[in-house]
Amino acid sequence: MYYTGKGDDGTTTLYGCDQRISKSSAITEALGALDEATSMIGLLVSLTGDMRLPEGVSAKKFLSDIQSHLFTIQAEVAGADKHIADTSVNMLEKMEEKMAEVIPPITSFVVPGGNEVSARTDVARTIVRRAERRVVAVVEEEMVQIMPETLRYLNRLSSFFFVLARYVNEEAGIAERPPTYDT
Repeated sequence: MYYTGKGDDGTTTLYGCDQRISKSSAITEALGALDEATSMIGLLVSLTGDMRLPEGVSAKKFLSDIQSHLFTIQAEVAGADKHIADTSVNMLEKMEEKMAEVIPPITSFVVPGGNEVSARTDVARTIVRRAERRVVAVVEEEMVQIMPETLRYLNRLSSFFFVLARYVNEEAGIAERPPTYDT
C-alpha cells in the first residue's frame, strides 16, 4: 500500500518529528519545490543521451549528481543531519566556468528555447530559483537551521542551469534570441 491516509487532513510529518505540520507550511513548500527541481532534472537526464559537457564529462552523470545533492538538501530542510559539502558548490562553479569559456559573453537577456534540452534546462533553472526562494523563507522564519553551503549551492545551481541552457544551444549551433519589447 502506498498511502496511509494520515495526510488526508492536510498535514504531514517531517524527519524524526512526531508533530504534524500543515502541507502549506514554508517547510513543505520548500520541500515540494526541491522535489519539483529534482524531477525536472530527472527529465533532463532522460533527454541528454550521450551529451558531453566540457572536458568530456557525461551530462547524465553530472545531472544525476545534482539530483543526489538536492536529496541531501531536502533531508536538511526536513531536519535530518545531512548537509551539502563545499566541494559540491565548487563542482558547480568549476563546470559553469568551463561552459562559460565555450559560450559567447552575454550582451542581453536571452529568450529561453532553442531546442528541447535547452528549453527544459531553462525550466529547471526557474524551478531551482523558486526552490531557493522557498528555502530562504524557511531560514527567515527560523524553522530549521540551514547551512550557508546549502544557500550557496542553490544560488549557484540556478546560474549553472542558465549557463547550461546557453551551452546546449551553442553546441547545437542555435543562435540566441534576445527579447523584443513593445514600444
